[in-house]
Amino acid sequence: MDSSLKILFIGDIVGRPGRRAIKELLPGLIVRYSPDLVIANGENSAGGFGITPSIYDELRELHVDVVTSGNHIWDRKEVCSFINDADYLLRPANYPSGVPGKGWLVFECASGVRVGVVNLSGRVFMDEMDCPFRVGREIVEELGRITPVIVVDMHAETTSEKMAVGWFLDGRVSAVVGTHTHVQTADERVLPGGTAFITDTGMTGPVDSVIGIKKELVLERFLTRMPVRFDVAGGRTELQGVVIRIDPANGRAQGIERIREVLR
Repeated sequence: MDSSLKILFIGDIVGRPGRRAIKELLPGLIVRYSPDLVIANGENSAGGFGITPSIYDELRELHVDVVTSGNHIWDRKEVCSFINDADYLLRPANYPSGVPGKGWLVFECASGVRVGVVNLSGRVFMDEMDCPFRVGREIVEELGRITPVIVVDMHAETTSEKMAVGWFLDGRVSAVVGTHTHVQTADERVLPGGTAFITDTGMTGPVDSVIGIKKELVLERFLTRMPVRFDVAGGRTELQGVVIRIDPANGRAQGIERIREVLR
């Protein structure tokens, strides 16, 4: 009998197509993998930019246990009115002190196993933030007194920064999974210290697009350098992410598997 703890992490949900993929594909994934915890990055779930109270509630009703985010968390002004009361919504922990919301939490699974979930943001080609390495280390040290099972969403632009955080936290956390760039990478592995890693979990949204946005709009922006309103694309949609298996006794990852499910 498999005694490992299973965590399903879903890549950045983009707009209505991404939410539809969650609604139609997540139930089958839950049956197939029986995850103890479902985490999804939802910072682009509202029209491609930000998240609203109703969409947060929708994702929770669709069995997303924890919603992480990133640099687009503030794109919808209404987020400030509810983020402090949204128990399972995270914004990057390395925002300056006093910013609304929280950057980490402890989720108790039905089995009784507690999982620490941490959201960090990179700084390379991103907004200036507190150091994700130092902030991450402080949080992980605190969480380590509660549970050995810790998952980090590293929301960053560059592969090098994500990889560096993975190596920095290897052996201290169960998994470091990258988000933000919306392109699933093929470098999933368990690092020597027992930390599962992937540079980017991918995107849950329309794939015949430019990272979820209508390709003709992005092309116009590149060709003309003029301001363009970005709208979420339609068409073929995928749910992308990873399933991570963890030993709940010591928090060491036992495996990480990429998933890509097509919405027919």
